[in-house]
Amino acid sequence: MEKKSFCSGAMDSARLLISAKSTGFDRPVIAVIPTNRKGIIIQDDWDSFGQRQTDSGTVIFNEVLLKNEEVLDYYEQDLQGLFPTLRTHIAQTILVHVILGVAEGAFEEAKNYTKNVTRPWLTSNVEDATSDPYTIRHYGELFVQLKASAALAQNAADALQYVWGKEWSLTEQERGECGITIATAKVSVAKTALEVTNRMFDVMGARATSARYQYDRFWRNIRTHTLHDPIEYKIRDIGNWALNSKVPEITPYS
Repeated sequence: MEKKSFCSGAMDSARLLISAKSTGFDRPVIAVIPTNRKGIIIQDDWDSFGQRQTDSGTVIFNEVLLKNEEVLDYYEQDLQGLFPTLRTHIAQTILVHVILGVAEGAFEEAKNYTKNVTRPWLTSNVEDATSDPYTIRHYGELFVQLKASAALAQNAADALQYVWGKEWSLTEQERGECGITIATAKVSVAKTALEVTNRMFDVMGARATSARYQYDRFWRNIRTHTLHDPIEYKIRDIGNWALNSKVPEITPYS
């Protein structure tokens, strides 16, 4: 019996993408199997305060049958090459853009609320909230952070596209430099998103905390998503590169 946690989307799926150890092979077997196959138990135990609809609960595998035709094809070339390890870079780049998208969405929601609902503070001496100098400053600072993070996210996507084109000729140095570019974007985007989803209430006002708006969903989702893998270790890798020109160790997260 094997147990796998954080199986996002498994609860509502028709098929599962799985990996398993196979006798006689020194690498995992990758396959797609029906979710309702005998021996698969999906537990409804995802209770995070954010990313609720990802259903990232636990799946138990108990003597599950795997058919030959369900095993995915793979390259017969140098299986020890670095090209397959780009899966990690793909996953991290996706996370970068998901987090950035939530932050940009939160910014737009806040802007709409400020323009249409927020009242000026009684000692602000302005007729509407959009003329408040402190509110304007908040929007200016958050806008700069979002634009900077978006540019770094684009750099990450461009770097990934470049190394993807290398395929089996990809070198450790090229892979490592791409990883640093993606890690840099991840750190910036994560910090920006946490800042935006927190400070959005400063520009909307106390009434925006009403449960009917559910604006806290932005922070809850970002707080949960940015814990996927600690950005402290991204910063460590970046620092080691910046100071010592050392590329990150190849792991499931770098």
